[in-house]
Amino acid sequence: MSMLLSSWQFWAILSACFAALTAVFAKVGVEAIDSDLATFIRTIVVVAALACILVGTGKWRPAQAISGRTMLFLVLSGLATGASWLCYFRALQMGDVARVSPIDKLSVVLVALVGVAFLGERLSAANWTGVLLIGAGALLVAWRG
Repeated sequence: MSMLLSSWQFWAILSACFAALTAVFAKVGVEAIDSDLATFIRTIVVVAALACILVGTGKWRPAQAISGRTMLFLVLSGLATGASWLCYFRALQMGDVARVSPIDKLSVVLVALVGVAFLGERLSAANWTGVLLIGAGALLVAWRG
């Protein structure tokens, strides 16, 4: 079990499962209220849950203990997350969850491109094929044919 918990693959699969639940729950949740308000409620729940986890596990750290560079990139990431959530909830309110979510997952393609262009990561031919298939698959699932 310890080996499983230290595996990035395990956590990535759990992330995908929770992301799927997020999409379905959010689609139902935005039916009767404004998507921005729904995003706000979701954000409060996330903040409260994480605060409890940090305090409960003794991982809470004061802001002064975090470097300026780290804080800058975490703030930028938070802003990007907020923008993503606002756009995602708006799209869910307007479209089918089975079509919105695959388009949202085009972020996988964008991350691969940014990772290579700006972070110096390298992808093999098989990796690039996978990126292209993810992109094509997302578009095909979202296509109303």
